[in-house]
Amino acid sequence: MSRAVVLAVLTALAAPLTAEPATVRVQVLSAVVKDQKIAGATVILQKNGAQSITAVTNDRGDALLGPAFSEKDEGVLLLLKKEGYSTLVAKCPCDGMTYAISPVMTGLDGLRIVLNWGAEPADLDSHVVYPGNHIFWNAKIGRQANLDVDDRDAFGPETITVDRKLFGEKYVYAVHDYTNQTLPTSDALSRSRAKVFVYIGQTLIRSYYVPTGRQGNLWTVFAIDGQGELHDINTLEGPRTIASQNGLDVSLLRRHLEGDTYAQSFTATADAVGDAHRLNKLGEQAYHAKQLDEAIDSYRRALDLDPNFGQAYSNLGLAYQKAGRIAEAIWANRKAIALASGESAGTVRASSYYNVARIYEQSGQIEDALLQYELAQKEKPGKVYADAIARMRARLAR
Repeated sequence: MSRAVVLAVLTALAAPLTAEPATVRVQVLSAVVKDQKIAGATVILQKNGAQSITAVTNDRGDALLGPAFSEKDEGVLLLLKKEGYSTLVAKCPCDGMTYAISPVMTGLDGLRIVLNWGAEPADLDSHVVYPGNHIFWNAKIGRQANLDVDDRDAFGPETITVDRKLFGEKYVYAVHDYTNQTLPTSDALSRSRAKVFVYIGQTLIRSYYVPTGRQGNLWTVFAIDGQGELHDINTLEGPRTIASQNGLDVSLLRRHLEGDTYAQSFTATADAVGDAHRLNKLGEQAYHAKQLDEAIDSYRRALDLDPNFGQAYSNLGLAYQKAGRIAEAIWANRKAIALASGESAGTVRASSYYNVARIYEQSGQIEDALLQYELAQKEKPGKVYADAIARMRARLAR
């Protein structure tokens, strides 16, 4: 048999192994009802420069996607969409993963934290610590917050909902590897593909991915300061001691309630700053043209490039408010307050406090409105703030 014939036979035998494109399988669950499978959710694999791949989940919450590109390529994203739920955007690889989508929240000061991970370890636990409270699997209900879903057999979700974040109080969120609680040098958590999604209103405002190539069974993810601003911590470490109640030395979390022990702010490159300013301008143009979705998208993309861009947050707050996404407007204004600096800092903070106060007043939360008007007046005294304070005090005195 000639070499050409042998080659042809081998090629024919090999063809069936490569003819069928690889598929990506994901499952979609509810973030707030344990083991509730979500049918009818649109699942999209997206990559710049390539045609998106779309599927719809079946009654088991499963979707199969046959991509024309590898889901492991750089920049591939998974999008999950369903009416009444916040859109979820996650980085791939995502084959074999379970994701949980969050019903739209209606409270002005609430947030929802959703944890998902891979097949191992079996049991990752969510923890939220704030003054007088520690919410986790053995204490599921706290003041204005609760653990909606606890998962002990991999994938998740584990979901904590803060119904109302209390102004002036600090919160810390962390993920503990309960499976490896006695192994502080384990790297299982680092290999877990864990990801945390934070929602406000109908919007996914922040995503976190567990640091890889590290040891430690405690991932301290973020803190929330008294103003309501999120601060990234994103550290992996091993607890010094094992507490019998929950397998976790809670003092490692409570230290973040004392002072500002947060990670340093991200510094954008000069090119990223320039691109962020360009996108901010595009957002302003869209806003004035009453194209609110386009404006919000431009501002968010600008902030992805430069998370310290205070003006973009201020603009985003206005766009959210105009679009009726009030909880998100409060969050964006608080980001602008936190980032204000330089000679105009007092003016920016006063304006943002005032914007938040007006939202509270229009929603009938008069005590909250009064506090925000007072903070605006403290930053930059003015008649409009003084009149608003008098108006709120008169309403409270009725």
